[in-house]
This record gives sequence, C-alpha cells and structure tokens, in this order.
Amino acid sequence: MIKLKFSPVLFIIILFTVLITAESFSQTKVGYIDSKRILESMQDSRDAKMRLDNLVTQWQTDLKVLQDSLKLIKEDFEKKKLILTEQLKQQTEKKIEELETSVNNFKVQKFGESGEYFLKQTEFMKPVQDRVFKAIETVAKEGSFDYVFDRSSDILLLYVNENYDLTAKVIKEIEGK
Repeated sequence: MIKLKFSPVLFIIILFTVLITAESFSQTKVGYIDSKRILESMQDSRDAKMRLDNLVTQWQTDLKVLQDSLKLIKEDFEKKKLILTEQLKQQTEKKIEELETSVNNFKVQKFGESGEYFLKQTEFMKPVQDRVFKAIETVAKEGSFDYVFDRSSDILLLYVNENYDLTAKVIKEIEGK
C-alpha cells in the first residue's frame, strides 16, 4: 500500500487551483433594471421634476412677456412709421433690434444647448441619480451580479464587476509587454 503524505502548502495550492478552475467555468450573472419605472416610483424624482417644471413655466411666462412687448412695439411702429421723424424711426428700430436680441439671448440662456434648463436638470436630478446608482451597486454586489443593464435608457451598462475589466491587459498588449 502506498502512503501519500500531503503537506499543508500542497493542499492549499491544490485547493486554490480547484477554486480558480471552478471560477473560470462559472456562469456570468446578468441582471437588468427599468430606470424609468424606478425614477417614477421615487418621490425625490417627482419633486425634482416638479421643481424643474415650475422653473420652466416661469421662464416661459417671462419669455411670453418679452415676446408680447416686442410684438406691441413692432405693431405700434408699423402704424406710426409714416408720421415719425427720421430720428424717432431710428430710435424705435434700435429699440426693436435690442428687444429681439434680448428675446433670442433669453431663449439661448434658458433653453440653449448648455443653458440653465440643462444645468438645473442636472442639479435637481443628481442626488436622485446618485441614490439610484448606489442602490444598483448594492443590489448587484449582494446578488453577485457581474453586469446590470438598463432596458429603458441610453445608458445601457450601469454596473460591471471589475474582475472582467480587460483594460490593463489590452494596454499591455498594445505596448507589446
């Protein structure tokens, strides 16, 4: 009969090898969420949306006042321009141009590509989004998920297990190391 003697070091090496092999054959766990439904269910999100809507309503009211004022000045000018002196015509035309510029600047400032609307939207929603992402990360880690996707958003991948990050290996491959 052959007696095999295992040392503790050899046992740990074998156990570690078995665990690594089992890990490599385990399935990837993927989950998804519906961010639209989550946000609709959160009171904080509804409050932020209401604050933003109230702000937009006020801006639209302000814009309407500016546009109405511009319209009245233009209409009045058209009615009276034949009897106005050249100097008054020029002053009124200048006032109309300035008001048109003000209206356009207001639109851009509030609703333009990097306008106040987008800044306020980010400001109001950031705390809500932070809570959602923290909850996603917690649920994903507790459930041992490797990936979590969002099925109702442009941001598809919300959580990823960093064990699957190949960035450093790709960089090494590119650098030839």
